[in-house]
Amino acid sequence: MWKKLKENRQWGMMALSAVICQLSFSPAIAQTSDPTVMTINGQPVSRSEFEYSFNKNNSEGVIDKKSVEEYVDLFINYKLKVAAALDAKLDTLTSFKKEFLSYRDQQIKPSFVTDADVENEAKKYYDNMVEQIGPRGLFTASHILLHLEQTASKEEQEKAKVRIDSIYNALLAGADFAELAKRVSQDPGSARNGGKLPTLGPGQTIAEFETQAYALQAGEMSKPFLSPFGYHIIKMNERSQVPPYDSLRVDITRFIENRGIRERIVTEKLDKMVAESNGTKTVESLLDERSAEMESNDPDLHYLIQEYHDGLLLFEISNRLVWEKASKNDAALANYFKKNKKKYKWEKPRFKGIAYHVKDAADVKAVKNCVKGKPFSQWAELLRTTFNNDSVLRIRVEKGIFEEGRNSLVDRDIFKKNVEVKPTKDFPIDATFGKKLKAPQDYTDVRGLVVADYQEELEKAWVAELRKKYPVTVNKDVLATVNKH
Repeated sequence: MWKKLKENRQWGMMALSAVICQLSFSPAIAQTSDPTVMTINGQPVSRSEFEYSFNKNNSEGVIDKKSVEEYVDLFINYKLKVAAALDAKLDTLTSFKKEFLSYRDQQIKPSFVTDADVENEAKKYYDNMVEQIGPRGLFTASHILLHLEQTASKEEQEKAKVRIDSIYNALLAGADFAELAKRVSQDPGSARNGGKLPTLGPGQTIAEFETQAYALQAGEMSKPFLSPFGYHIIKMNERSQVPPYDSLRVDITRFIENRGIRERIVTEKLDKMVAESNGTKTVESLLDERSAEMESNDPDLHYLIQEYHDGLLLFEISNRLVWEKASKNDAALANYFKKNKKKYKWEKPRFKGIAYHVKDAADVKAVKNCVKGKPFSQWAELLRTTFNNDSVLRIRVEKGIFEEGRNSLVDRDIFKKNVEVKPTKDFPIDATFGKKLKAPQDYTDVRGLVVADYQEELEKAWVAELRKKYPVTVNKDVLATVNKH
C-alpha cells in the first residue's frame, strides 16, 4: 500500500503541464530547439518538459531511479490522469482554485518587493523610533521594589516606608546594590539579575518611575519613591541616545521581516496599482500578468507552478477513483479478499483478540461475556462503555491481531512461550480472550494489504481505460536525444 500510495502522491505533487507550454520563442525555432517528444490526447509534450520531469524525479537521493525508457510509461500514465481530471473539470472547483492560487502567489508575490523597499521600511521604523524616544534618549537602570498594594492599610504603608528607608540607608553606607536587590527586591523578574532592568525609553514604564529615572545621571541613585506598585529605589547604570542606524540596521530588518513587512509591501503596491489603473485592473489580474511574465522568462518556474497545478488535479482524481474509493468500500474489499484469499498468508499463526488486566476476578468472565459473539470491530467500544465509562477504571486492555513477540501475556498464554509477564499496576489479574488463527479469516484481518492491492487493481483498470480513451504517440527519435543535446 505504502509503495503505491507514495508513487501516486509523488506523481501528484511533482506533476507537469497537461497543457502546451507557452513558449516565448517562435514556432519555427521551437521545432528545432525544443522538439515534441510525445503527443498525448492531441497535446504535444516538449522535450524540455519531459526532461524537467525525468531529471527531477531521478535526481541525487532518489532510490528507485529509472532509465529514460522506463520513465516513459510512468510519465504517460501521469499525463493521462491529468487529462482525465481536466475533462472532469476538477480545475473549476473553488477549493482547487483557492489552493492552487495560494501556492502560485507564494512564488509570484516576492517579485513585487525589492531590497530598496525593505531598506526604506527599516529606515522609516528607525526614524519613528528616534522621534518617539526624543532628546531624553534611552536608559539602563536597576531597581529595588518593595511591593505595596494600593489598598494597603496605613500601618502597612508605614512598615513598608520604614523598610525601604532602611534599605536606602544601607546603600548610602556602601552596601552592594545588586546583592541587596537579589535579597530584598520583590520584583522577581529583575531581582535575580541584581535588580537590572532592560533598556527603556519614554513611554515604556509607569510615569512615576520614568520621572525619577530621567532625573538621574549615570551612577546616581534615587531616593525611595512610591508608585502604584510600591516603593522603589533606582540606580542609573547608563544614559544614551539611540545608536546610529547602521549599527541597528540588521536587527531592525530582521524585526520587521518577522512582522510580515514583505506581505504588507506587496499588498500596498498591488492596491496602488489597482487604484492607478482606474478600474481596469484587479489584484487577481495583476498577479496573473506577473505570473505569465515570470514564467515566460523562467521555464523552471513555469514547470514548478504547473507541476503543483497538475499535482492537485492528480491527487483529487486519484483520491476519487482509486484511493478513497478503495479504502471506504467495505463490500468491494470483502469481495476482493474472498477472490484472492490465497494471497494473504501468515508464516506463523496469530492471535486475534484481547489481552487484558482487571482488579476483580469476577471481571475476567464479565469481559469475555461482554464481547462474546460480537463483531471484533465493536469490542473496544463495548469494553470502554461497559467497564471504563466513568471515573473508575476497571480494566486495562490491548486489542489486536498479535504476532509472537508483540505482547508478553499473549506469548505466554496463547503461544505458550516461557516469558515474563510484568504485573500491571493496580490491575493484578491477567487474562486473554479471542482465537488463534492460522491464516486471515476476513479482509479486516489484513485490511491494509487488501486496500493496497485493491487500489492497485483499480488503478490498473483505470489506466487501461485511459490508454484506450486518449491517443498517445511517442517520437522515439526525439526520445533518444533526451539529456543528450
